[in-house]
Amino acid sequence: MAQTEEGNRLESIPDSVPAVIDSLYREDQFYVGLTFNLISNKPEAISQSGFSGGVHAGFTRDFPLNKRRNIAIAAGLGWSLNSYSHNLFIGEDDNGETIFRNLTGEIDYSTNRFSAQLIEAPLEFRWRTSTPETYKFWRIYTGLKFGYIYHFKSNFVQPENEVVQTDVPELDRFRMGATFTFGYNTFNFHIYYSLNSLFPEARLNEETIDISVFRVGLMFYIL
Repeated sequence: MAQTEEGNRLESIPDSVPAVIDSLYREDQFYVGLTFNLISNKPEAISQSGFSGGVHAGFTRDFPLNKRRNIAIAAGLGWSLNSYSHNLFIGEDDNGETIFRNLTGEIDYSTNRFSAQLIEAPLEFRWRTSTPETYKFWRIYTGLKFGYIYHFKSNFVQPENEVVQTDVPELDRFRMGATFTFGYNTFNFHIYYSLNSLFPEARLNEETIDISVFRVGLMFYIL
């Protein structure tokens, strides 16, 4: 009789532990992105050449707004590195004043680009088709991204000459841009358009260099 009761107890043990559904889940806490960078709103004398790209990474805190948790806002902190290859020369004269010139075809050079490293703070409104049971869903995220350029470098290289400029007073280090991200599962298209000029006080041939930046690429999210 004792053996039968013990056998019944063993048979009552479930074969597997039941899955626990997290009804208070949060989505897309970490992000990594790769972009192709374009200079927009530029004077006719300025053009891009070569590859211009960016790398972006950061953390956001997801705050769901409804019971289903598919509508949310998110705020976070991130890092961004962007480079731009072009024909706008940035140098300095003997008085320490910044020089802006366009490089014509008569000037022989191998490299002319500037790069910027930023600390960024994204703020997004999020809509998605997520549920507690799946990690594959459609998403549309839109919002603003605020940033500060903590390191800027302009680099011009030609035979037996190199000009490096890191302190440009005309540079607006505070950045603000509109963002839009949409996609499904792993691959998500990302667009960023800056809302303020990089060099609002700079002039080229008596024309204001009111250039902005436009980034388009892919964004990857991790819980």
